[in-house]
Amino acid sequence: MENQYYTLMEKQDFFEIIENKYGELAIFIDARDGEPKEPLLQFDGKKTALLKRDERRSIVLDNVDAETKGVLSEAEVVMIVELHGEVVQRVYAVEVENVEDIVLNGRRIRADEIFRAKSKEELLKSFGAVKTWTGGDIK
Repeated sequence: MENQYYTLMEKQDFFEIIENKYGELAIFIDARDGEPKEPLLQFDGKKTALLKRDERRSIVLDNVDAETKGVLSEAEVVMIVELHGEVVQRVYAVEVENVEDIVLNGRRIRADEIFRAKSKEELLKSFGAVKTWTGGDIK
């Protein structure tokens, strides 16, 4: 996700982490549009986890319960359960990566999401554009 030019990070206001009798963890979140692609869960070992759902969307899980910290940091894989109301939309396994800190680049638009959208000039600069071609009809 290092070469992103447009990123949406949504804060999941309410989530549940469930442990079964085998010590496996499942995280229940709101369903998002589209299928996840190569998802990854980063956890800082403190109180914040970041579900990188695909190359364009990440979900911030903040204020992880103190009792859950140890179990989550020891997990190699968790199940993500996306719900639409009470209905399960999808379930998928996600690798857990322990990190020092989770860096949330962007600015808050609303209380429930963090959004980073660049201007055309910023996008071209970060992309490293050296030439631009224009096509189509002139209006």
